[in-house]
Amino acid sequence: MTGVLELQTLQITQGQTRVVALDVTIAPGEVLTIMGPSGSGKSTALAAMMGTLAPAFRTTGRVILAGRDITTLPPHLRRVGLLFQDDVLFPHLSVGANLAFALPPAVKGRSARRAQVDAALDQAGLSGFAARDPATLSGGQRARVALMRTLLARPCALLLDEPFSRLDAGLRAQIRSFVLSRIRQEGLPAVLVTHDPEDAQAAGGRVVTPLGTPVTL
Repeated sequence: MTGVLELQTLQITQGQTRVVALDVTIAPGEVLTIMGPSGSGKSTALAAMMGTLAPAFRTTGRVILAGRDITTLPPHLRRVGLLFQDDVLFPHLSVGANLAFALPPAVKGRSARRAQVDAALDQAGLSGFAARDPATLSGGQRARVALMRTLLARPCALLLDEPFSRLDAGLRAQIRSFVLSRIRQEGLPAVLVTHDPEDAQAAGGRVVTPLGTPVTL
């Protein structure tokens, strides 16, 4: 299930300083980009959507996903996926086991779970990689596995925390295209945090600062 992601007058303050002020609706398949320098509140905004905001911050407003108010829900109940700068694959598990780890409990039986893992690998251009050790993968292959693992958890929205920043220029463009195309295919509302105008241009959606000011690229 996917749907609209609504940030309804979401404001985050630290002491007397307002660091986030967003009032926006993100449609299925749309990517909202939040840009700004380090320390400007980009990751704070994502933490509020994930439910991992530190107690030092005060939040008002609501986060609505697919018609459900998730503002106060713990992270594991929100159905929000997160893609980091690092792929954070489990080193002690095979590629296939990494993917299977994300499958919802509703997918029962070894054959059904293996079928979904194999389908994900095929979609990522990594057929036959299930038994591989993650340490043997290239950076691009690891990035694709990380994305497919996130998608196998069946999120209703996807948050992207500068996931392309550690890739070299050529690989960055390739993986960025792969990730953005999957977002559109899955019909997921997404929020991308970046400081790179090329990321924002590729995303093709609205670009704002953490305080909601439109950014002209």
